[in-house]
Amino acid sequence: MIAVQAHETAHDKERFQLLVDAVTDYAIYMLDPSGIIASWNSGAQRFKGYVESEILGEHFSRFYTEEDRAAGLPQRVLETAAREGKFETEAWRVRKDGTRFWAHVVIDPIRDAKGNLLGFAKITRDLTERRKAEEALRESEQRFRLLVQGVTDYAIYMLDPEGYVSNWNPGAQRIKGYSEDEIRGQHFSRFYTEEDRATGLPQRALQIARREGKFEAEGWRLRKDGTRFWANVVIDPIYNDQKRLIGFAKITRDITERRNAEEALAQAQAALFQSQKMETVGQLTGGIAHDFNNLLTIIVNNLDLLTRSVTGARETRLIESAQHAAERGAQLTQQLLAFSRRQPLQSALHDPVRLIEGFETVLRRACGEAVNLQLSLPSRISMINVDGAQFEAALLNLVVNARDAMPDGGDLTIAIGETNLTEDRAAIRSIPAGPYVVVTVKDTGMGMTPDVASRVFEPFFTTKEVGKGTGLGLSQVYGFITQSGGHIEVDSTLGQGTTITMLLPAHGEGQETGDEEQSDTVRPARDSAGTVLIVEDEPAVLEVATEIFDSLGYDVLTAKDALGAIAVLETDTLIDVLFSDVVMPNGMNGVELSRKARQLRPRIKVLLASGYPMSALPSEGFDNGVSFISKPYRWTELADKLRSLRTST
Repeated sequence: MIAVQAHETAHDKERFQLLVDAVTDYAIYMLDPSGIIASWNSGAQRFKGYVESEILGEHFSRFYTEEDRAAGLPQRVLETAAREGKFETEAWRVRKDGTRFWAHVVIDPIRDAKGNLLGFAKITRDLTERRKAEEALRESEQRFRLLVQGVTDYAIYMLDPEGYVSNWNPGAQRIKGYSEDEIRGQHFSRFYTEEDRATGLPQRALQIARREGKFEAEGWRLRKDGTRFWANVVIDPIYNDQKRLIGFAKITRDITERRNAEEALAQAQAALFQSQKMETVGQLTGGIAHDFNNLLTIIVNNLDLLTRSVTGARETRLIESAQHAAERGAQLTQQLLAFSRRQPLQSALHDPVRLIEGFETVLRRACGEAVNLQLSLPSRISMINVDGAQFEAALLNLVVNARDAMPDGGDLTIAIGETNLTEDRAAIRSIPAGPYVVVTVKDTGMGMTPDVASRVFEPFFTTKEVGKGTGLGLSQVYGFITQSGGHIEVDSTLGQGTTITMLLPAHGEGQETGDEEQSDTVRPARDSAGTVLIVEDEPAVLEVATEIFDSLGYDVLTAKDALGAIAVLETDTLIDVLFSDVVMPNGMNGVELSRKARQLRPRIKVLLASGYPMSALPSEGFDNGVSFISKPYRWTELADKLRSLRTST
């Protein structure tokens, strides 16, 4: 029986040895109590390099680095294993060829039944490849961390799956104002505006990122100090190897300056488009006004001529009614010319405060009892170079429009101030940079939609009922301000009122000058003044002019264009006055004709007429002996002009 048990024990030991020798991924060997190697398996031979005959009987400390041996580490390892029942660590070990490998080491003490130490079982595993991979990963993570930490133009940080901040880079601190200690653990929704939080935008952003793999948007975000910045935001979900969501990567960039630049460009483009549109409409309306003045010239003067021969009360009343209508037409024409910036202006330096104070009574009367007019006028203000009467007319037009926008009453404020436009702000308005006097007219009326506000200065555009307005009042204001070198703006919100802002170039010094008095009594010339040459390409206008000069006692010669007039001047020596339209066909205009006429007849008097104002015509040629009259003219005005020419030297 004892022999059988001994045989079985020997057999078990043999099988165990075969098992140990078969293991090649682990070095499994025995040490005696002093650390001498007593056994050796194939795994130990594979990655330590020693065959069994070379290593048996050697001390296991030869596997340790020189530094560890010098520090007595091998002996302490055995003492620890014997004392604590186990020793386990990871460290560098040395192969037979002197190369190092990273080892995971476990040492267990072996004791007999009485507890006596028989030696140690040592198991070593080569983890060099794993450690290299871990170090490579660690280095990669470190480089990535340095990269992220080095970025200051972008806020780059992590969120957990619920949206709480888990890390923070310097770019996030620079842009948003929070240090990492302040913000870590806080919910990222604090960066959103109150309006966005109320609509649940932060939560939707995370849901979209999770569902679609990415969320990107632009919008307002908040800094620590409460100020807003315009941000480009990208949120990406992060998944682990098991495809489980572990958080979000969030990148934010402050693009406020870019947005401001884009808005400034859009404003400049809109202003340019509006300016070009108004310029085109202005050219059209100026041409219409010119043609309309030709028609009015015929109507007005035929009516004036009729009054000299009509005696019946009914006929006189009809003619007077027609004259009033023609005068109204002339006023509309002047408003069209004002919009097209072709009205004649009598500009002078004025104190805008004195202008408004002197006109206050008229403005209050125009407001009516339901509107509370308030004036906010400084004690001192720069001068402006404007036509005083046109300034008052523009202000009255604005007041009347404001009054009509407050049918149930309201507050109307006229205020004056000053500003200094920078190059950028002036460029948007297409006016020179520099100091400006600012005149604002603000009401609490119905206000306008953006579409209506963009069209208020267009001729004949009106929101009033039929018969309540011509749509030319604000056109006159626009034309007057721009012709005076200024700028006008509209700020209106539907239901909240309108503010009209006028900017006029400021002049530091100057003295207000009053308008020269002009006589309201015009006396027609009754005496014969000689021969007149009338040059007019419109037959109807030519016919009316001929009638007027004939009624004033002139001998009349006519021509339809400049070339015909020159032919008459070269053959007829008895011409005293040249009366010519300015705009004519066949190349030569009235101004050029006047110069040619004075070369042929140095003493000839020249009177030029046009539906355009004198300010819109070439300035050369208007010297002594040359005068100008605007269409539509009346025969009494024409008589006064001729009398002035005759008395001039």
